[in-house]
Amino acid sequence: MYPEKFLILSSIIFCLGLFGALTSQNFIKFLMTIELLFNAANLNFITFSNALDKSNLQGHIFVIFIITIAAAETGIGLAIILTSYRNLNSIEFNSFNKLKK
Repeated sequence: MYPEKFLILSSIIFCLGLFGALTSQNFIKFLMTIELLFNAANLNFITFSNALDKSNLQGHIFVIFIITIAAAETGIGLAIILTSYRNLNSIEFNSFNKLKK
């Protein structure tokens, strides 16, 4: 299989994630688009790892680290969302300005 197809798919996923992260008003939608960015990077690591040297697993090891970091980021992000919803009854980005007081 040609790596160009996976790189095109990865760039499409990355562009969708970047567009969603820049235009989202909702914190949950923002976290989901950040996960899309991480998955696009993971797809690139796996593609280059398989295309350059199939016996070398460095790309796969990077993907495991990224998945671990993404899981921690999701847990912390959801804790922030729950806390802000309890205090502000909203998860919109505009409501976070009230926390500056």
